[in-house]
Amino acid sequence: MARLHDTARGALLVAMMSAASPTAGQVDLSGHWVKPNHEDHASEASIGDYSGLPINEAARIRADAWNPERWGMPEHQCEPHPVTYAPVGPSNMRILPVIDPQTQDIVAWDVTLHWMEMHRRIWMDGRPHPPAWAPHTWMGFSTGTWEGDVLTVTTTHIKAGWVRRNGLPHSDRAVLREHWVRTGNVLTLISVVNDPIYLTEPLIRTLSWELSPGYQIGSYPCDISVEVDHPEGHVPFNLPGQNPYLSEYAARYGLPLEAVRGGAETTRPEYAEALRRRLAQPGAPRGQ
Repeated sequence: MARLHDTARGALLVAMMSAASPTAGQVDLSGHWVKPNHEDHASEASIGDYSGLPINEAARIRADAWNPERWGMPEHQCEPHPVTYAPVGPSNMRILPVIDPQTQDIVAWDVTLHWMEMHRRIWMDGRPHPPAWAPHTWMGFSTGTWEGDVLTVTTTHIKAGWVRRNGLPHSDRAVLREHWVRTGNVLTLISVVNDPIYLTEPLIRTLSWELSPGYQIGSYPCDISVEVDHPEGHVPFNLPGQNPYLSEYAARYGLPLEAVRGGAETTRPEYAEALRRRLAQPGAPRGQ
């Protein structure tokens, strides 16, 4: 009976420790991850291509005024991608745990992306987000919690940036919610951007990486140089109605211009069906 009592007591102790353990249900995300870049939204960002994005008219006006010469300006050449867009671009990455030496708990995840050596820290120790007046940065301030085997991350205090690298903006009031899921050697990210200024609905993207133990992130030095001579004070932009390239993407793929101008309504299945019926009509306009 005494042996049976000790066994029961030991089983109860193990059960209590498992229930209290902060690592219960967690997944190891550490390693070097390589992005295959097979998602549609990772292929290109043509001028005037706003398709599939729940943007409003203010976002269109900003994007229509954008000029790709901006990336060649010395003050912008070494800008990193904002955290809202960074996983979409060149984003092979390294994820490492930050471990408390006393408790051995993971207090944060360190994420380093290849492009511009962008570095972010996802705090796992329950600390609060800074007050609204705190500085905003390209990577923002991130906290994470485990929901079963899914790491859910909330990021605030993000600098104003872009949701597509063709001038489509997000404001500094944007909030990023991420869900990281590891399945074997595949890491999947569901990214949700909410922006009350430029988006009418959450912008949802999914991306994936493959584990690559032999991959190493090297240094990414960025040298600023004058790529094109311009007069002092030159700022590349287009006045309203004067961007000559807005219809090129639609014309290239034979799409109605309204379809590539974006908006939440263009993401609905019923819009696609209405578009098919319209294009099936004789003489239907394309790319205009």
